[in-house]
Amino acid sequence: MFVPLSDDNALKSIPFQYVTVSLMAINVIVFLLTQGITDVRAIASFAIIPAELIQVGVGGGPANGPLDALAIPERYTLVAYMFLHGGWMHLISNMLFLWVFGDNVEDAMGHMKFLAFYIACGVIAGLVHTFALPGSTRPLIGASGAVAGVIAAYLMLHPRVNVWVLVMRYIPLRLSATIVLGVWIALQVVMLFVPQQGPVAWWAHIGGLLAGAVLVLFMRRPGVTLFDRGLRVT
Repeated sequence: MFVPLSDDNALKSIPFQYVTVSLMAINVIVFLLTQGITDVRAIASFAIIPAELIQVGVGGGPANGPLDALAIPERYTLVAYMFLHGGWMHLISNMLFLWVFGDNVEDAMGHMKFLAFYIACGVIAGLVHTFALPGSTRPLIGASGAVAGVIAAYLMLHPRVNVWVLVMRYIPLRLSATIVLGVWIALQVVMLFVPQQGPVAWWAHIGGLLAGAVLVLFMRRPGVTLFDRGLRVT
C-alpha cells in the first residue's frame, strides 16, 4: 500500500550509514552474480528449507535434500538466505525499506551493533518461519525478515517522524512513521490468518518484527530514547 521514499530524520551520531549501504551493495551484487545460474537446486542449497533444518538441526552437518545441489550445512543457510532474492521487485522492495529506515537505526546503535542486529533479526526470522512451518520444503530466501527487524526498531525509535511515501504507487503523501509502518505491520499479522499458498513468508516477517522490537531495547546507544521523546514535529 505504501512505498517509502524518504524520511525527515537526519543522522545524529554517525556521519554516514556505512553498514546500511554495504548491506544493500552486497544484496545487489549477490543478486547480479546469481542471475546466470539456471540450476534452481544450486540456489536452494543456500536457502532455508524448514523440513531439512528441522531434520538436521542448527548444529548438524550438511543435509542433501531433494532441492539441494550443494552440501551446505543447514546452520549456514540461516545467514545465506537473507542475501538471495527471487527477482528484481523482491530485491528493490527490500532494499528500499532498508535504505529509508536502516540509516537511523544504524545511527541509534552504531555501525557494528547495527550489523549484529540486522543479522540476528534475519536469523530469528528464519527460525520462526521454520518452527511455524516445520514440514515445508519450499526454500526461503530474501532480506524481508531482517528488514522487518529494522522496521520494528525504527517504529520503536521514531514513530512521530514524517515519511514521504507513494500511496497505491502513484500518490505522494507525507505521513507519520506510525501510520506507514503501523499499516505494514498490521498487514503482516492479518495475512497470517488468510488462507493462501503464495510465495510470501509471513511468519519470517513476524519473527523479524518481534526480534527487532526486543533487540532495539538493548542494542541502542546509551542515551538514545524511544518513541521520539522530546521530538518537536513540524
